[in-house]
Amino acid sequence: MAGSYRCGPDAPRDAFDRQAYDRLAAEWRYVITDMICRAGSGHLGGALSLVEIVMTLYGRILRVDPADPAWEDRDRLVLSKGHGAPVLYLALAYGGFFPTSWLGTLNRNGTRLPSHADARSVPGIDMTTGSLGQGLSCACGKALAARLDGREHTVFCILGDGESNEGQIWEAGMFAAQQRLDNLVAICDYNKLQIDGFVQDILGLEPLAEKWRSFNWEVFQMDGHDWDDVYRTLRAAQAVRERPAMVLAHTVKGKGNRAVDNRPESHNIKVPDAAAYRSFMEALEATGFEVPY
Repeated sequence: MAGSYRCGPDAPRDAFDRQAYDRLAAEWRYVITDMICRAGSGHLGGALSLVEIVMTLYGRILRVDPADPAWEDRDRLVLSKGHGAPVLYLALAYGGFFPTSWLGTLNRNGTRLPSHADARSVPGIDMTTGSLGQGLSCACGKALAARLDGREHTVFCILGDGESNEGQIWEAGMFAAQQRLDNLVAICDYNKLQIDGFVQDILGLEPLAEKWRSFNWEVFQMDGHDWDDVYRTLRAAQAVRERPAMVLAHTVKGKGNRAVDNRPESHNIKVPDAAAYRSFMEALEATGFEVPY
């Protein structure tokens, strides 16, 4: 972990060690799987799909301060798909916002880390989420408030593609364009799966890029698992002026775990016993890591 991932105002934004980031991404996928398996159930697929995006945000883009999680000039991140919280918890714990020992308590009685992102109990989380469809509206409010207060931070919002079936997402999209919220960057985790199956079979979104452009958003597309593409695209989206930016991140739900990779059942796995635990851990593409709790 040392030297490969630094989070805070003094972190070198342009420094990038590909080998270290590759190793750390594999470690995160191992720890996320372990955390969820120990909890007995959880949203594995949608956390694994976000590893490279969240690691890039916290390691190379976001202006945040682990020593001062409420720093007024920090960038904000709203994880609208709140069930992806395990990867956000890793970013914050590995970044120094709270002890890594908390990670082993995911969704257990008395934990400070529930299965969905909780701003009340977790330092560094900007919005409690889990009821899908609400996060982009909140992110719009945060972006508009920043403008009214004369602050220059960026508000990022991570959406699910299944979540994009919600009408409130599109109401917020209209509002953001009307207000020209150029300090707002939305990222759609476009892994093509939702709780009931493949998105195209439930309620298809295509042509998704054209839809967002018709709402007067600047639209980008990227490979959500390619370090260079993720960094370049998010920086380009952050530089857009006079309109909000939408990044369609093409990802694989359950990335890195053969038991759930690109499978609908990855959304919320059940781990009833030790045999199931072993099957999920052995299905990881990279193993042999130590959990930090």
